[in-house]
This record gives sequence, C-alpha cells and structure tokens, in this order.
Amino acid sequence: MNRIHDPAAELRRVYLFAEMAEEHLGMLVNGMQDIQLAAGETLFLHGQPAERFFFLREGLIKLFRISPEGDEKIIEIMRPGETFAEAVMFMGTQGRYPVNAEAVTDARLYAFGQKTFLGLLQESSEACFGLLASMSRRLHMLVNQIESLTLQNATYRLVAYLLEQLPQGLPVSNVELTTPKGVIASRLAIQPATLSRILGKLRQGGLIEVQGNQILVRDVQALRNLVHLPPVE
Repeated sequence: MNRIHDPAAELRRVYLFAEMAEEHLGMLVNGMQDIQLAAGETLFLHGQPAERFFFLREGLIKLFRISPEGDEKIIEIMRPGETFAEAVMFMGTQGRYPVNAEAVTDARLYAFGQKTFLGLLQESSEACFGLLASMSRRLHMLVNQIESLTLQNATYRLVAYLLEQLPQGLPVSNVELTTPKGVIASRLAIQPATLSRILGKLRQGGLIEVQGNQILVRDVQALRNLVHLPPVE
C-alpha cells in the first residue's frame, strides 16, 4: 500500500520549518514549486538573481565555483533533507547566487519564493529563530571545512569524509559512495589519482575494503586514530 505524500510533514523534519505555525507552513507549501532535474542539469548560475531557496528531496546537488583558470571547485554537496541558498534572501533585491548549482544525479527539489518566505518571517519569530539556527550551523560547517582544507593533508580530509558517512554505533559498516569519486575529490581539494592512491593505502593497511562504489570499513577506530578522534563509547 502506497503512502500518501505529505510535503508539510516532510518539511517538519527540517529544523528551518520545525517550529513554523501550521498556517504559515501551509502557505509555504501552497506556494512552492516541485522541481525535477536530470543528472548534469543546472539549477542556477553564479551571479543569477537569487529569487528562490531550495529543499532537496532526492538525489545530490553540487554547489561550485569556476576559477579564472577554468577549474571547478566544489563548495558543498547537498544531500536529501537539506536546504540551501536561504541566506541569500537577506541581500534584498540585489541578492545574487554566489555559486553555481548543478544536479550530480537525478534530483527532485522544492523551491520557495523569496518574497513569500520573507513575509512569513515577519509574522513568525519561531521561523526567524529556525532560520538563524540553520544559517549558524552552515557557517560553523564552512569554517570547519576551511580549516580542514588549509591545515590538513589529503589523507586526513578523505578519512574525515568517510567517517562522516558512517552510521553511529556500528563497529563495521558499508559506506556507499553515491557521490562520484571525481566530485568527492573536487570537494576535498584532492586530485582523483591521489584519492585513488589513498584508498589503496587504506585498503592495504586493512582499514577498508573497496568494491566499486562500496567501501567496507574494517576498523573504524583505526580511521578515527588517523584524524585524532577519541574512541566511540
């Protein structure tokens, strides 16, 4: 038996909308757009007027910039259940997207209009605090990313990434790299060949096994030791 899809219940799981009044959430749902993208399709471009922000339902979206030399630098990989581009709304009518957004895989999103959401924020303090919390978490994450990219070596960045993908409390777990390895390499500022070499060394050391896009983590604590994390209690 198929379950009836309830967008409001889906959005309630996002901190940004968790405390929003039913009336306001209903208005938001009624005015949102349901967008489907094929892999490789562009959602928005750097410098384009920022009139909407997004909630990712399915698939993967990469946020990236192109360097003057033409190299792609991935800033972030958005996964299902995450919102993005909400902070740009506060830049007013002159606000423009600071990055490009493109589907890594087939993707489905909800798009919310800037004017509608800003109107709701004026009426709901709970929604304002939810947005502030979301933006604060994103800022904290980006600061950690800057520290990792500038201060840590490639092995550290890859191991930290793998550990982030693991469910909590399991001694052995599969990591499914649904994100293409080339995208992961760009996200971690690692050359694809270097990423493959690091995976090979971790495999030779008995820490992981690699089978296509699947990585079986054989020794979680050994990986944690490489990035100086304490044991899991």
